[in-house]
Amino acid sequence: MDMAFESLQQKLTKTIRNIQGKGKLSERNMEETLQEIRVALLEADVNYTVVKEFLEKVKEESLGHDVLNSVEPGQMLVKIVHDELIKVLGSETDAGIKFKDGGITTIMVVGLQGTGKTTHVAKIANQLKKQGKNPIILAGDLIRSAAIEQLETLGKKIDVEVYAQSVNSKAINVAKDGLAYAKAHNYDTVLIDTAGRLQIDEVLMKELKDIKNAVKPDEILLTVDALTGQDIANVAKTFNDLLDITGLIVTKFDGDSKGGAVLSVKAVTGVPVKFTGVGEKIEDLEAFHPDRLAERMLGMGDVVSLVEKAQEKFDQEKAEEAMKHLMAGKYTLDDVLVSLEQTAKMGSISKLIGMVPGMSDIAPQVNDDDANKRMKITKAIIQSMTAYEKAHPEELRGSHKRRIAMGSGTSIDEVNKLIKTYEKMQKLAKVMPSMMSRFK
Repeated sequence: MDMAFESLQQKLTKTIRNIQGKGKLSERNMEETLQEIRVALLEADVNYTVVKEFLEKVKEESLGHDVLNSVEPGQMLVKIVHDELIKVLGSETDAGIKFKDGGITTIMVVGLQGTGKTTHVAKIANQLKKQGKNPIILAGDLIRSAAIEQLETLGKKIDVEVYAQSVNSKAINVAKDGLAYAKAHNYDTVLIDTAGRLQIDEVLMKELKDIKNAVKPDEILLTVDALTGQDIANVAKTFNDLLDITGLIVTKFDGDSKGGAVLSVKAVTGVPVKFTGVGEKIEDLEAFHPDRLAERMLGMGDVVSLVEKAQEKFDQEKAEEAMKHLMAGKYTLDDVLVSLEQTAKMGSISKLIGMVPGMSDIAPQVNDDDANKRMKITKAIIQSMTAYEKAHPEELRGSHKRRIAMGSGTSIDEVNKLIKTYEKMQKLAKVMPSMMSRFK
C-alpha cells in the first residue's frame, strides 16, 4: 500500500475485520462501525462533507439491502462500503489518457511550481511509449531556467524527442510551432509542459488559456502534490474553473501524507484522478484505478496490479525456466538467483506484499531496507559459488564455505543459513509436482 493511505488502510482493515467477526449486526453496532469509519476518514484528511455524504449513502444502501437480517451481514456491509468508496474515488473509465481515433492526441500538463510537473510529463511519455505510442514533448516552460534542460535530459533517457525553442520565445509559439512539427514528423501524441508559479496568478492563467485556445488540447492534466492535503481540492477547483481540466496527476503519492484529499477531490471538484506518481524513478507512475485502490484500502489486496507489475518487469524466459525447474522438483541456487533479480526489478517488497490479499497487516512490518539487504547478501553468496557448488550446495565443506564467505563479504553463518533455507525450498520443489497433479 502506498504510504499516502497506509494509516487509513490499517484503520479501515481493522474496522472491516471487526464487522466480519460479528455473526449478526444490530443497528447499534452498525452505528458504531460507521462511526469508526467516520473517524478514520476524517483523520486521513478527507473532506468533512464528503465523509458525511459517504456514510449517509452507506447507511441508506445498508438499510435498502436489509443488511442487518442478511445471512452474512458483515460481508454485505463490506461490499457496500467498497462500492461506495469506488463511487467517491471516481469511475474506472476515468483512468489514463483518452486517445483520438485518428490524428494527434494533444495533452497539456499544468500545475504550480514544485509539484513535479516536468518530471511527470516525461513519466507519461515513457508510459505511452511502452503502450506503442509515438510521443513528443514540447518544452513550454520558459519561466524556470532549468526546465528545458531537465526535459531534454529526461527525453534522452527514455528516447523521446523534446521540441524546444529559445527561452526568449513565447510559450504559445512553442505550443503552436511544436504541434506543427509533430504533425510534419508523424508523431501521434504531443505532451506540452507549461510554466508554473508558486501560486495561482493572472499572468500564469492568461498564458495557459492562450495555449489552450491555440492548440485545443484533448486532455488538460493538473499536477497536484499529495503532501498538500486538503489544498489539493482547492487548487484543482481553481484550475478547473479557469481551464476545464480533464484530470489530475497526484504526485508524491508514496510520501508520508494522510492521503484522504485524494478521496475528496473527485467529489469536491468533479475532476478525476488519472495518474499517481509513486516514486522518483521514471517508471514510477501508475494509472489510477478506483476499484483497485478501494480493495487495497479495505485490505483485500490488488492482485491485478501485482500481475501487471510482474508482466512488465519480469524477463519472461528466465521466469518460465525457473518455474519449470520448480515444477520438475529441480530448483537450483541459480533459479533462486533469477527469482531474486526478478523480484528486485518490481520495486518495494512491502508494497508487493501489500498487494497480496490478506497480507495488508504484514506489509507495514516489512522493512524494505532490511529486505533489500538480505537479498543482496543472498545474491553475493550465490554469485561467489562455482557452477558445480550452485547445483550441489549439499556437498559444500568447511573450506568451501570459508572461501564463499570471504568472496561474498559475509560469514560462514550466513552461508549456512542460505543452505538451510535452500534445503527447505528443495523439499517444497520435490513435492510440488505431486501437489499440482491433484488439481489436474
